[in-house]
Amino acid sequence: MLQPHLPSDERLPAYLRLRDALAARIAAGEWGPDAVLPSENALARDHHLSVGTVRKAVQHLVDEGLLERRQGSGTYLRKPAFDATLFRFFQMQTPGEDGQSIPKSQLVARVRVTAPGPVAAILGTADTIRIDRLRSLSGRPILAEEIYVPASRFPGLETIAAHDLGPLLYPVYYDRFGIFVARAIDDVSFATADAGTAALLGITEGDPVAEIERTAFTIDGTAIEWRIARGNARNFRYRSRIG
Repeated sequence: MLQPHLPSDERLPAYLRLRDALAARIAAGEWGPDAVLPSENALARDHHLSVGTVRKAVQHLVDEGLLERRQGSGTYLRKPAFDATLFRFFQMQTPGEDGQSIPKSQLVARVRVTAPGPVAAILGTADTIRIDRLRSLSGRPILAEEIYVPASRFPGLETIAAHDLGPLLYPVYYDRFGIFVARAIDDVSFATADAGTAALLGITEGDPVAEIERTAFTIDGTAIEWRIARGNARNFRYRSRIG
C-alpha cells in the first residue's frame, strides 16, 4: 500500500518525518517479521525524497532496534530474542552443556479473569486472560510464570490446544493474532515463595525467590503483556561486562 505523504509537522527534518511514517506503517502491520521492506530507492521514489534521506531514516529505525539489515537480502522487521533475555538471570545449563537451552513449558492454568489493579493499569483493561506456566530444564523446575494479556486483543487464546502454544508465546501472538512484540522491560527484585510458587518450584514456602516482572510492548508502544516469573533465588545469576 503506497503512502507517499509524510507527517505534516514540517518543523522536523524530512528523515525524521519519514522515520515516523515508516514506523506507523510497521505498527499498522503493513510488513511482518518475514517480509522485506521496500528498497531505499523505492521509498525515495514513493516519498519524493533523496536516497540519502531515506537511508538516514531507515538507519534510525535500525539503531532503535526496530529494523535489521540482512546482507544481500534487504531490510526486515527485527525479531528480538526476548526469551533468551528472560532466562539469562538463572542457571540454565545442565552438567555437560556448553550453552543455554530454552526450558520446556508446562501449562498449569489458563482462564479469563479480572486482572489485579496494577496489572489492569499497565494493560489498560481489567478484562484479561491469565496463563500460568511452569518452565523446566532436564526435568528440574526453573521458573513459575504468571502472564496476563488483554482478552480483546487475543480472542480465543484461552481455548487454543496446549500443545499448539509451545514453549514460546511471542510467536503465537504474531502467528495467531497478528501482534508483534517489539520490546520489553524487565524489572528484577527478590521476595519469598508463597505456597503455590513453592509447590511448583519444589522449594519450601518462605524460601527466597527472584522475581522478574516483564511488560511487553507492540511497535506503537502499547503494553500488550504483563508477566512475572519467579525462580529459586539460589539459581539466580547476573553478569555484567564492563569495558
